[in-house]
Amino acid sequence: MLIAQITDLHVGFDRGNPHELNVRRLNLVIDELNEMSPRPELLLITGDLVENGDDIDAYHHAHALVGRWQGPKLWLVGNHDSRANFRRELPDVPTDENGFVQYEIEQGGLRWIVLDTLDEGRHGGMICEKRAWWLAERLREKVDVPTVILLHHPPVDTGIEWMSALPTEQWVKRLEAIVRPASQVICLIAGHVHRPIATSFAGKPLIVSPSTAPQVALDLDAVDPQHPDGRALIIADAPGYALHYWDGQTLLTHFEIAGPRNVLASYNSNLQPMMRAFLTERGTG
Repeated sequence: MLIAQITDLHVGFDRGNPHELNVRRLNLVIDELNEMSPRPELLLITGDLVENGDDIDAYHHAHALVGRWQGPKLWLVGNHDSRANFRRELPDVPTDENGFVQYEIEQGGLRWIVLDTLDEGRHGGMICEKRAWWLAERLREKVDVPTVILLHHPPVDTGIEWMSALPTEQWVKRLEAIVRPASQVICLIAGHVHRPIATSFAGKPLIVSPSTAPQVALDLDAVDPQHPDGRALIIADAPGYALHYWDGQTLLTHFEIAGPRNVLASYNSNLQPMMRAFLTERGTG
């Protein structure tokens, strides 16, 4: 099963401009997914659909843009989203009994559990006791079904201070206590950081997809909130997405960028001997 992931669309950054940069970047990714072979069977949209949660037009626009990809989708909320306006635009996305955007489906031999980490008014993540109870109850069920947990905020220190969670945060400790003993959880998948990251959390792999909106600059130096140092924060690298491949036993992730690129070699008759050699050698080591 091939699964595509897009995250941090931030439609409406240039409010009222239907042709803004973030829209153009998102369209490049959707175009590429539509032309892909093999085609993904599922699309994950892991939060921050819009820049401003009160922007109803941006929600409608983001929904329409992502809707150009025809196929099953799992939608998440992020810290830029408004739960109420998200639900207004996407009324068919399930919620739990407390109104959090949390739900589960089974597809492709995997159980997908969507978590709501939105803490409205804050940039950082949150899983309150009600959300934690819901997750714990889900994980007590179907312990023999391989499970992926989807959430917007990665519950780890990324090394980028202003885009990190700390292990001392209550929601991180709460989540860790639930996930660590859950042997059926094979992976957690997140967004938020606007960068590709591979790490682990609670003994499980944690994969963070790059964003369709502009990327966060990689700078692991400490930040002094009292002294701006002129460092780069946001950069104009190409829009990114992730492809997750499940073969029934292992989940493999590739990070990719969308848009034009310079091709330095193609599979033609000149490179056919090399290709034959690679494929003949495969499995003989």
